[in-house]
Amino acid sequence: MQDLLGLDGLARPPLAATPLVRRGVVMTSLMVGFTLAVPVAEAQVIHTDGAGLNAGEVRIPATGGSLPGYAAAPAAPGRYPVVLVIEEIFGVHEHIKDLCRRLAKAGYLAVAPELYARLGDLSTMTDVPTIIRDVISKAPDAQLLADLDSAAAWATGTGLSGSLGDPARLAVTGFCRGGRNTWLYAAHNPALKVAVAWYGPVGGTPSPIQPRTAADAAAELKAPLLGLYGAADTGIPVPEVEAAVARARAAGKTVELRVYPDTPHGFNADYRPSYRKAAAEDAWARMLAWFRGHGAG
Repeated sequence: MQDLLGLDGLARPPLAATPLVRRGVVMTSLMVGFTLAVPVAEAQVIHTDGAGLNAGEVRIPATGGSLPGYAAAPAAPGRYPVVLVIEEIFGVHEHIKDLCRRLAKAGYLAVAPELYARLGDLSTMTDVPTIIRDVISKAPDAQLLADLDSAAAWATGTGLSGSLGDPARLAVTGFCRGGRNTWLYAAHNPALKVAVAWYGPVGGTPSPIQPRTAADAAAELKAPLLGLYGAADTGIPVPEVEAAVARARAAGKTVELRVYPDTPHGFNADYRPSYRKAAAEDAWARMLAWFRGHGAG
């Protein structure tokens, strides 16, 4: 299933070009359970428990108020490497929360801010076209990048009950739309150590508030980036991704691409029929190794 139809490849403007959204936050808390917009494959859903963790919903100070988010970290007090987890278009629902807990079990402070909280209540939306029209297409990339910066500041300055993030070990990962936004954040934040983009579109049609594609930003990456893609993803042509990788490498950037044969879009989404266990497990191990190998472990 494709998360963004024709809009998934839109990219961010320069920060000075688009004013940040000043209106109030619509979603004041996270949804419970899974998104209503896609069928859930109950038999394969992974549940990671919270044993040995600090984990739960948090409030992240940001422009115009505070955003709801989910965070998880080892319970023992200390400074941990930080992973910013960027959602799909469906919001920070149970799958994204579980990914945060998995990362915490691996020794990270993981935080997933609800990046679309100002634009609509994703917990009530039941179809993809509505989400795209009413939320995703109206989200300025400048705001998104600023909110990710706010989440990083929260993780390293407030954290969870003694579990604090180490600002010198900052990573980002994201899924589908979040994978696209991972490319953009890796071109935005010079303090970032490492990035991993899961099946993030690199092309698309620009708009005034999202004027650059991820491919446009590829030559500006400020951190090593690992791309995890499926060869059977009908919405993200592999040659398009390879061209973005080549552009980054030509600019002297460190980029690695792993393409899984006969694998569709959303192969890590264990709550959806697109899930592919072998590819997802291999990609997760590669992500953790990429983090450790580039200063965020």
